[in-house]
Amino acid sequence: MPNDAYSLGDLIDMQIRQNGPMSLAAYMGLCLTHPARGYYRKADPLGAGGDFVTAPEISQTFGEMIGAWIASIYQQMGSPERFTLLELGPGRGTLAADALRVAARLPGLQDAVDLLLYETNPVLIDIQRETLASNDPKWIETLDTLPDTPLIVIANEFFDALPVRQFVLRRGKWYERVVGLIDGKRAFGLSPTPYDGDLLGDAFANAREGEVAEISLAARQMMEQVARLVAPRGGAILTIDYGYEKTQPGETLQAVSRHTYTDPLAAPGDADLTTHVDFEALEYAARIAGLTTHPLVTQGHFLASLGLAERHKALAAANPERAAEFDAALDRLTNPAQMGSTFKAFCAASPGLHPPGFTIR
Repeated sequence: MPNDAYSLGDLIDMQIRQNGPMSLAAYMGLCLTHPARGYYRKADPLGAGGDFVTAPEISQTFGEMIGAWIASIYQQMGSPERFTLLELGPGRGTLAADALRVAARLPGLQDAVDLLLYETNPVLIDIQRETLASNDPKWIETLDTLPDTPLIVIANEFFDALPVRQFVLRRGKWYERVVGLIDGKRAFGLSPTPYDGDLLGDAFANAREGEVAEISLAARQMMEQVARLVAPRGGAILTIDYGYEKTQPGETLQAVSRHTYTDPLAAPGDADLTTHVDFEALEYAARIAGLTTHPLVTQGHFLASLGLAERHKALAAANPERAAEFDAALDRLTNPAQMGSTFKAFCAASPGLHPPGFTIR
């Protein structure tokens, strides 16, 4: 039977039967980025008709605040004649469109910006092409050929979708969690060979029996790679995602399909797999690459400091029939009980830059 007759689950099961259980990171990588059947390769997952909704789709003002942030960084860099704006995982292009609509009001910025989109999903690329037609975007699948110009990087809900490895403490030793087969069905298990716990770092030195160390080498490597591009060029990285400030034990893997949590092993390639971002690990990766990191803030604080509430008030005044809609969007983006505290904003920048939104009250 030809390969195209098999589902991704079938292919994973065959690989397990042939090679034995695979690490969670390998499983996530196949589920999300398999060339033909990976979740992020084949469909538009966003919006009410998809699997989840991101902040740019909730309100235009989210992207507008980031546009103001970009304009500030551009000015602080001395308004260079050319600079690169790179968005990692740009979704439908909504954030970039809203951001550039605001940022372009700054004299010189529209003519200076080269918009690059790090994207592999052909369905989303088609949508981005239409959404951002006036901004002349270019698409990349690798970071090896960026222009040698100042660089501003935006990553909203990007790092949470990179694969993780999980290790479980059993009788004083760490064992890696793997995906295997029990009676023909996918199931979690543990590698029979213990892992050197010293390699996990001090954050897990006092872990208790059964606790999980969740490590995203992919996220660390991506942040370090991007930071090493920014460092010699000058610029900044803005990351907004859900996660925790300090590296700590805990397991956060979740699968979402049609806005509902589901079994991460049930339907490979048909559900979004994510974990909470370890911002301390990202901070370390950015610092060793030569950037200055700024104190982590909540999304609510970040957006409020850039004027989100005032923008919503102005929109409601200009469109009174939509006032309730704007109030609901503001609440969802900033209320600590919704996205306001769960999502965090992280910035790494060239020494001497003062990114707005990152002063602690």
